[in-house]
Amino acid sequence: MVGYNEKDVVELGVIGMGDMGRVYAKAFARAGWKRVNVCDIPTKYQALKDELQGTGINVLPDGFAVARRSDYIMYCVEAANVDKVVAAYAPATKIGAVVCGQTSVKDPEIRAFEKHVPQDVHIVTCHSLHGPGVNPAGQPLVVMRHRSNDEAFRLTVRILEALNSKIVYLSYQEHDRITADTQVATHLAFLSMGTAWKAAAVYPWENPSYVGGLENVKTLMMLRIYSNKWHVYAGLALLNPSAKAQVRQYAQSVSELFKMMIQEDDQAFRNRIAAASEFVFGKSATTTTKGQSSMLLSDDVMDKFALSAIPRHDWKPNSHLSLLAVVDCWWKLGINPYAHLICQTPPFRMLLGSTEYLFRTPLLLEDSIVAALREKSIRADDCEFYTATRGWVECIEQGDFEGYRARFEGTKEFFRERLDEGAKASAELIETIAKRTAASNSTANVHSKL
Repeated sequence: MVGYNEKDVVELGVIGMGDMGRVYAKAFARAGWKRVNVCDIPTKYQALKDELQGTGINVLPDGFAVARRSDYIMYCVEAANVDKVVAAYAPATKIGAVVCGQTSVKDPEIRAFEKHVPQDVHIVTCHSLHGPGVNPAGQPLVVMRHRSNDEAFRLTVRILEALNSKIVYLSYQEHDRITADTQVATHLAFLSMGTAWKAAAVYPWENPSYVGGLENVKTLMMLRIYSNKWHVYAGLALLNPSAKAQVRQYAQSVSELFKMMIQEDDQAFRNRIAAASEFVFGKSATTTTKGQSSMLLSDDVMDKFALSAIPRHDWKPNSHLSLLAVVDCWWKLGINPYAHLICQTPPFRMLLGSTEYLFRTPLLLEDSIVAALREKSIRADDCEFYTATRGWVECIEQGDFEGYRARFEGTKEFFRERLDEGAKASAELIETIAKRTAASNSTANVHSKL
């Protein structure tokens, strides 16, 4: 499309005005496109119209109205509902238009597009690897060209540039494999932490074993996940064909490490941790000095975002079973987490930073190992974590959306009073880490030119 300004002639459409639909619609409107047409379910039409009055966003009654007049249409719906919604509205798509989706798992979305979208319509889909509470600027945005000519593909990229994200180009199969590798075990770890604390009737900020340093990060990211909507995580775990191996191995890693802990099998436990550490972090992992190891986390950053008032001298070491199992899982599956940073999400970035900090801080790692093998006072909590992990994996293995929802909402209710605070603090933590990483990369780039 050369010789005229696309913004003057192209109309954009968003079907599904949930949290992420709003992020995209508002970004498109700010970028100055001629018209941004949006809709949600028909019963929300008037409320949405009143809400967006004066924003320049054109609210329409339903997906038919959006599809008929828009040159680019984004479906922002739950992965579990994408086939039903696409089936309803795709036949009304304009000839030559582009359809896109914003689901976290692409296999069911692409199957829906191939089944229902007319052959004279282009398919270029995407996925923003962050939640609605994160500034999309600089965050990864995966663009997947599935069925389009060059002109439609270039137009799609231009449209998505409105988010100022870091665009990564993959196939939808690569996307699902990498997001399974990076997100599934990440979410499972934080979900299981929350469920374990709920089962034990323990708020981590009130327990000396769960405050300070890494525990601040773990608690904040747990609260962040439970402050979001359950379907965001359920779709990825239950519908991604690459996810099952991840959840099975993470549960197996938790189980096998926990058995060694209760048997106090010192040598086998240490050998297992050392092997996983060497695979993921290299031989230097056990010799790096404290404070110089993590590319993401440091004591000053982690302590800044504490939710607890318990003084530092009262903190107690714990096993960090959840983090040990993550690294063990990566080792057993042969996953190099650093290779997947192109598709990193804020929770994954925090989890990788936390594991790196633990494994590359020798005194902290030794405290964790000793606590795991000798500190009987934390065995009950680790047992709750083991049980919670098994429960989540069973739910995922069965493909049980309602069971997933009930488990998620039950834990969410337990932490309800601190969810808003946790979400706000975790957003600040993510922003702090993003700035530190950007500054570090900038310095590295300068040095590489000298």
